[in-house]
Amino acid sequence: MIRYSIYIVDDEESIRDGVAMVLEGNYQVAAFVEGEAAIRAMGNHPPDLVLLDIGLPGMDGIEVLRKIRDIHPKVLVIMITAYEDVDTVVTAMKLGAYDYVLKPLHMDSLEVTVQNALETIRLRKEVQALQERYLKENLPCIIGESSAIRDVMDFINLVAKSPDTPVLIIGETGTGKELIAQAIHYRSPNFKGPFMAVNCAAIPKDLTESELFGYEKGAFSGAVDSGKKGLIEEAANGTLFLDEVGDLSLEAQAKLLRFLESGDYYRLGGTKLLHTQTRVVSATNKELDTLMEKNLFRKDLYFRLSIIKVNVPSLNERRDDIIPLSKHFLMTFSNKFGKSFKGISQEAENALLSYNFTGHVRELRNIIERAVLIGKGRELTVRDFGIDKPEKQSLPRQGQERIFLPPLTEKGINLVSIEESLTGYYIKEALRMAKGNESKAAKLLNLNHHTFRYRKKKLKIG
Repeated sequence: MIRYSIYIVDDEESIRDGVAMVLEGNYQVAAFVEGEAAIRAMGNHPPDLVLLDIGLPGMDGIEVLRKIRDIHPKVLVIMITAYEDVDTVVTAMKLGAYDYVLKPLHMDSLEVTVQNALETIRLRKEVQALQERYLKENLPCIIGESSAIRDVMDFINLVAKSPDTPVLIIGETGTGKELIAQAIHYRSPNFKGPFMAVNCAAIPKDLTESELFGYEKGAFSGAVDSGKKGLIEEAANGTLFLDEVGDLSLEAQAKLLRFLESGDYYRLGGTKLLHTQTRVVSATNKELDTLMEKNLFRKDLYFRLSIIKVNVPSLNERRDDIIPLSKHFLMTFSNKFGKSFKGISQEAENALLSYNFTGHVRELRNIIERAVLIGKGRELTVRDFGIDKPEKQSLPRQGQERIFLPPLTEKGINLVSIEESLTGYYIKEALRMAKGNESKAAKLLNLNHHTFRYRKKKLKIG
């Protein structure tokens, strides 16, 4: 459980003692008469929240606020003022104060304001903990709680150890294939080398070879006099990521195959044989089998690229990750747009969990970005998302609430993932209703205690 720390900075003893008495039962509280003393006490361990009187002796509250924002910009500050001086309050809000309260203080109202501020901090800390956890486990930060994505990351831990074995990443557009490629790079012996990424579909066919292998002076009309290194050279002792590798021309495929087999290549227009050690990680959302049948993709290149294959699950196959990802994006875009959302409403979370994501993680990211940009208040709501409500099948739940299942469409569904999500949902609900008592929770689900604990452990429910 998060233990929040709060500073009270006010020169009136009765206010300091009164506020401290109300808050210290739930929070770690420290009180100060002057702003200078509070700033010194912050040091390297600042509080989560400061209740700051505007009319302080010496350095006034506005100046203290400026200092806090300069030194510890993430600390939230609620201003306390004896009168509603509009100009002063506006100045404080422009400087980044979270809110303000008027004297005489009404403790019930103050507690609500404090709780709202701490909700913002709670979300920030929750997302930060997620980011730190996954950043330690895999660079870059891949947010994921589901067994589907955890299996992928466990597999990556194994295959990344080789410095040059090619890897083919297969997944639909928007599933995060480049993030997986980066995770492979930063776990490999090549992690100190460069990570070079190129979208093969975005390079004109007649420039593909020169982009990959470079060219010499006068190789073609428009070539720069000094020649140019190719991406393979730029990625020496690192990783070259070829996104949409199925779009390579047959000529480029032949040269790439030669490089993969020997590490040798020629620059376009050059006669000097060059050699480079780099790992090639490729990705595609196309059916390479179909391209090979049509003689549009070389079979020998496919077998060379796919020594290791990584299948990235769609977001619909890893639905347990939807809310953690949403919270991560919420904080990212709240910071970007200067918003102060504290979370996502329960109704909005349910809407995301029941939505059929055709654009996968990228679509979810775009939905949250739009919602943060246009949303108001403290929570994102369904209205902020701007998504069409899909037709849903539903299972009844106790009372009038319902839990929603994704519809069965022509694209199909992942039944195992849905079963895991439902099981996880009811286990969490049972634990909530039983206030954490596993025996009572197991009875609510008509399970014996052993089976309940086995399923809880399997689904990694804390």
